[in-house]
Amino acid sequence: MHDIRTIRENPAAFDAAMARRGLEPMSPSILELDEARRAAILKAETAQAEQNKASKAVGAAKARGDEAEFERLRALVGEKKAEVAEMQAKAKELDAQLGDLLMGLPNVMHADVPDGADEADNVEIRRWGTPRAFDFTPKEHYEIAGAKDGLDFETAAKLSGSRFVVLSGGIARLHRALAQFMLDTHIAEHGLTETWTPVLVKEEMMYGTGQLPKFGEDSYQTTNGWWLVPTAEVTLTNIVNGLVVEESYLPRRYVAHTQCFRSEAGSAGKDTSGMLRQHQFEKVEMVSIVHPDASMAEHDRMTGCAEAILQKLELPYRTVVLCSGDIGFGMIKTHDIEVWLPGQNTYREISSVSVAGDFQARRMNARFKPADGGKPEFLHTLNGSGLAVGRCLIAVLENGQNADGSVTLPAALHPWLGGKTTLTAQGTLE
Repeated sequence: MHDIRTIRENPAAFDAAMARRGLEPMSPSILELDEARRAAILKAETAQAEQNKASKAVGAAKARGDEAEFERLRALVGEKKAEVAEMQAKAKELDAQLGDLLMGLPNVMHADVPDGADEADNVEIRRWGTPRAFDFTPKEHYEIAGAKDGLDFETAAKLSGSRFVVLSGGIARLHRALAQFMLDTHIAEHGLTETWTPVLVKEEMMYGTGQLPKFGEDSYQTTNGWWLVPTAEVTLTNIVNGLVVEESYLPRRYVAHTQCFRSEAGSAGKDTSGMLRQHQFEKVEMVSIVHPDASMAEHDRMTGCAEAILQKLELPYRTVVLCSGDIGFGMIKTHDIEVWLPGQNTYREISSVSVAGDFQARRMNARFKPADGGKPEFLHTLNGSGLAVGRCLIAVLENGQNADGSVTLPAALHPWLGGKTTLTAQGTLE
């Protein structure tokens, strides 16, 4: 959410920022609403003062026996009371309209975010690892012999419909081991605090992190008003919803492994094969809550945490900065990490690490008290996948596949698999 004072002080800069998002100038309509709201507040305050003044004079007129003046003043008190109520109601209505307008506008991007129309204009900043040279044509994950029996899309479709999967046997254990490996690494090596949170949240929590009001169709809502989280970003970030914390409380660095739910609205026909794009999936999510001065450095630190998982798993990847046409609604800057999938012969996103600045904090009214005793300030929030578990499973299967249908598993995973090193062509772990 945006600071109305900033828009008042420099509407041209705000419009330029929105133009980078492909939006028409917004400041005229915003400032028109703001001016009308402030005018209504002023009229309410003026009428309240006149009502108070007349109320005091009523008693004096009564005491001196001036019945005509008494009746005039009493009528005036009634008129002013009605005017106060009318102007307060109008101000409240205009304030709600202004809030809804500001809630629906995207964040102002960082100056070094590259301009561009879509993902084709994202800018690569580094690569790690060399894609393996196969002496056979590598298969996609769902075609690998050792994975076929453990990836049951037919049963999932019977149970739930398309874009679901039932995992079993060695694949299910491998999937679980990946999540545990990620969590333990982030906790032991990256200093994150393990957190377990609900996957059902109140509507205001979805507003807090920016999924609502614009993107409700991308998520699922229960019949009693709860929302299923699309990512643990919602719960972890909203831990500070409505709080004013001490500066010494910062930074807070959380990690959680949760089920995630997305309707994938607007993605019909996209990535329909395999388990690349599912309605229900698991993710290890990182969230940092920091001092404003530390947020950009924290963004780089979090990106490194996600990259470290891929390096330990010996999975080649590249890291890109998202351009203005591809960056998320609430983000200042985003790094996407794309893992190499030999079955598709391309890099595919496995993590997005983003800094939101104070955008989410304003929506949540989350602030901190400066150590020097100044006024409370809005803190900064960041989030990132560390990593998407299902996509990491896909990458492990495709990069480790062998000609006989078995999969050689990364050495880093062996301790989480009881020393097992291979997924056999029959789908067992050995």
